[in-house]
Amino acid sequence: MNRFLIHWLTMTLALWVTAWILPGVTVHTPSALLIAAVVLGLLNALVKPFLLLLTLPLTILTLGLFYFVLNGFVFALGSKLVPGFEVAGFGWALLGAIVMSLVATLIGRATGREQI
Repeated sequence: MNRFLIHWLTMTLALWVTAWILPGVTVHTPSALLIAAVVLGLLNALVKPFLLLLTLPLTILTLGLFYFVLNGFVFALGSKLVPGFEVAGFGWALLGAIVMSLVATLIGRATGREQI
């Protein structure tokens, strides 16, 4: 349970920093931020592996670059599911997914928890 809370807080902080950095990613309320972090975590855990399996030939064909597109799709899907969390377009979703991953990695390394 403790590990889940740390992961959730890390994702929440990473999403907040992403929304602060990128003008195309907006989170209107703190509750939307908390819910968006949970929804993105659930989408990454449940939907993304299935989508990765479906798009595996395309991912291999593009030498892994399609994985970025898949991350952007999941990020955009999360914004459609959570009221108060908005992404201006797919380009912003793609960039938001990349920035959020980088920020979460930096937070994990700074706190000594690289397996986030």
